[in-house]
Amino acid sequence: MIREIIKYPNPILRRKSGEVGEITDRIKKLAQEMKETMIANQGIGLAAPQVGEMERIIVVQPSLRRTPEEIITREPQVFINPKILKKSREAVTEEEGCLSFPSLFLKIKRVKEVEIEARDENGKKISLRVTGLPARVFQHEIDHLNGILFIDRISFWRRFGIKKKLEIFKT
Repeated sequence: MIREIIKYPNPILRRKSGEVGEITDRIKKLAQEMKETMIANQGIGLAAPQVGEMERIIVVQPSLRRTPEEIITREPQVFINPKILKKSREAVTEEEGCLSFPSLFLKIKRVKEVEIEARDENGKKISLRVTGLPARVFQHEIDHLNGILFIDRISFWRRFGIKKKLEIFKT
């Protein structure tokens, strides 16, 4: 089932998600619906709060396609209770979008490489190190789990400069 994406300024997006304990059938169903929702909306990452669920779950498209024309070759992966264990010192500024902010793209500074730990939908521990675009996607989605939006990662003056664009989301 494809879920509706929660849009800014819905206050749900500002809440911190709770840890997932036991991986129940409800959690597995939510993870599957998140995968379907992300694909249907041509996303490369999605966090549970973006579909109105306050669980620490993200889904990430492993092929991380850069254009809508690229074919999705692998199933999106589920990460339950993801944590960033290590960050590189080197940071890069790149353009990001967000399914909760349709048509808004901003240049955001993030670290280049992260080491992630999580569980998959079967409870198996996952550890991986990612760099470049995948690292950016993990940081963006984990921010969502903590109630942090990508507009929070820009300066006051840059936010002031996009104020009119943000007002559109409030109508």
